[in-house]
Amino acid sequence: QVQLVESGGGLVQAGGSLRLSCAASGNIFSINLRAWYRQAPGKQRELVASISNGGTQRYADSAKGRFTISTDNGKDAVYLQMNGLTPEDTAVYYCNYKSIPNNDYWGQGTQVTVSS
Repeated sequence: QVQLVESGGGLVQAGGSLRLSCAASGNIFSINLRAWYRQAPGKQRELVASISNGGTQRYADSAKGRFTISTDNGKDAVYLQMNGLTPEDTAVYYCNYKSIPNNDYWGQGTQVTVSS
């Protein structure tokens, strides 16, 4: 089992920045992908960004150029730096770890609210 705890959400004005953090504990040696998802009210959960063990990063089109995903393998944490936030970024953001063979682990989510 892997436990994930997110932090860093909050209320920010449009154009502002936030840095989300996700701390992992437990059986993390089999983790091969770390990601951030978000879910806005009335919408499906969507992938925001992911990073593989090899460092390959992928971003949703809406996140490209504004968000940056990174890891701190020494502490096994994953971060999401979000700049240029807009009200459309308002959502609950979830940390997700995937392990071999095909296990999915989720954090409890952190609310991000962007005011106009």
